[in-house]
Parts: sequence; C-alpha cells; structure tokens
Amino acid sequence: MHEAFPILLLCGLAAGPAAAAELPPGRAAELERLVLQDCGSCHGLTLKGGLGSDLRPENLAGKPLDVLTEIVLDGVPGTPMPPWRPLLSEAEARWIANYLLNGGAQ
Repeated sequence: MHEAFPILLLCGLAAGPAAAAELPPGRAAELERLVLQDCGSCHGLTLKGGLGSDLRPENLAGKPLDVLTEIVLDGVPGTPMPPWRPLLSEAEARWIANYLLNGGAQ
C-alpha cells in the first residue's frame, strides 16, 4: 500500500480525543516533540518538506489514516523514511498520523 502514496514520506503517529485516551498521561506531549524534532529533522522544522515530503494537512488531505499509520510504523522501502515500529505502538503511530492530518490539533 505504500506505493500508492510514495510522496508521503512520514517520519514518523488514533483519531481525535478517543486516541488521546489510549495513551498514558504525558505521552501525547512526548509524541508531539518527536514529530517536531525527529520528523522535523527530515521533513523540515515546520514540516514543509526537506529530505522528506511536506507533511502539512493540505498535502495530506484525503489520505487515509490507516495508510499514514502504516507508513509511520513500517517506513517506505527504498527511501530514507525509516520504520518506527520498533519504537512506537500502533496507537502512538495512529496518534501521529492524526496529529499530522489535523495540523497539530487533537
């Protein structure tokens, strides 16, 4: 399924408030820092793109949450986008994907 969205070279994270409830206290803040710092190192500090693609909501609009979550977890083979599955749970990856789709609003 990654081939369908090669431009979505995500760094690397469930839908709305329900997803936040799945995370331990304070984890959402940690994940936000991960997106801004670790993802930002390739996708630009403002997520407008760099080595990695532009991750602003207008560029991700219409992309399925499940696909973005899968990219966060498994990376994109043949590109610099690494798999984050060894470091993130599926719930955390979904949180990141939702965070990106909503421009940081959860």
